[in-house]
Amino acid sequence: MLVTAYLAFVVLLASCLGLELSRCRAKPSGRACSNPSFLRFQLDFYQVYFLALAADWLQAPYLYKLYQHYHFLEAQIAILYVCGLASTVLFGLVASSLVDWLGRKKSCVLFSLTYSLCCLTKLSRDYFVLLVGRALGGLSTALLFSAFEAWYIHEHLERHDFPTEWIPATFARAAFWNHVLAVAAGVVAEAVACWMGLGPVAPFVAAIPLLALAGALALHNWGENYDRQRAFSRTCAGGLRCLLSDRRVLLLGTIQALFESVIFIFVFLWTPVLDPHGAPLGIIFSSFMAASLLGSSLYRIATSKRYHLQPMHLLSLAVLIVVFSLFMLTFSTSPGQESPVESFIAFLLIELACGLYFPSMSFLRRKVIPETEQAGVLNWFRVPLHLLACLGLLVLHDSDRKTGTRNMFSICSAVMVMALLAVVGLFTVVRHDAELRVPSPTGEPYTPEL
Repeated sequence: MLVTAYLAFVVLLASCLGLELSRCRAKPSGRACSNPSFLRFQLDFYQVYFLALAADWLQAPYLYKLYQHYHFLEAQIAILYVCGLASTVLFGLVASSLVDWLGRKKSCVLFSLTYSLCCLTKLSRDYFVLLVGRALGGLSTALLFSAFEAWYIHEHLERHDFPTEWIPATFARAAFWNHVLAVAAGVVAEAVACWMGLGPVAPFVAAIPLLALAGALALHNWGENYDRQRAFSRTCAGGLRCLLSDRRVLLLGTIQALFESVIFIFVFLWTPVLDPHGAPLGIIFSSFMAASLLGSSLYRIATSKRYHLQPMHLLSLAVLIVVFSLFMLTFSTSPGQESPVESFIAFLLIELACGLYFPSMSFLRRKVIPETEQAGVLNWFRVPLHLLACLGLLVLHDSDRKTGTRNMFSICSAVMVMALLAVVGLFTVVRHDAELRVPSPTGEPYTPEL
């Protein structure tokens, strides 16, 4: 596994670099990219945001290994993961309202404090302290994915009065560098945990200075902004009406809940599947992130003027890849016949599919869900998503370890087949819907069906 992991990492990284370099040469520079004021504003945002993302990714490769290192049983580790998921969904429901009331800058500083405390709890072997840490991690995750974006959009439009069409450029670049940071974080985690011999708690300690610096920069360089939005109950009620009145929204929510709940279970399972075979967990994680980056690059190529595939096509392909990968895993994790290399390849395919899935789903959500109802609808999407993941971790793994892992992948395969049926249903509903197509680069109507 050691040689396979490093070889896969090098091949995936080289592929990503090749695709990105060719894209950069072919892409002309826009007016936003040469505006000095805009670039300074972007830099102020990126300095804080990238430090926060780097600290988040640094903790991912060795989380499960740390709990194993503290000699917790797999069922106890599953409870810790469920606590984190439950915390994420509970705080995620109210995060937008909390951030708007407290202030976006204060919320970003609060994120750095709560996530630092979360990292400090990893130094303890006490199970209750670790549960508290998972709850703090859920709060921090909710703040990370709400406060920073809200602060940037408000400053971009209200304080600096930059054009609205420049916003996607900022977040597209942030998405790319998010992948790069994830790849680098895996290597750094491997270096501090294994190469330097500091153990699985080291990446969590290393994340604390990054969080402290992010909070200090936000406190010093950012201005405060607020937004008095409508009440949380009205937001959820409007989202529910939108969800029930539009079949496209309901099918998209079904696909998201099924697909992403399986991904959460994959996040829990990859370490116990590969670690017994001597896998370098940080390099494995970096390979996963490189595969996801490769999928994102392939999405941009597929939807470019040369190929002009539609996001609906790529969403279907992503679900099919995950179905195939999970069937692979049901065989490669058979007790007594484990094949770690095949499992690793299947995991890489799942991450590649994620690179196709997330931009496809983001495009379809923007087109299908009215902007005023997006917060409410996404709240309703999150509830079944996290419930399915929690049930999977609590119920499906309540069995013998080896057979439980294979049974979990079998159930996940069935769940993804249901997601595939939902994709077919959505395909049927929207096949003639021109709104859900990427505009033709020639400006002429694009005639082929979805």
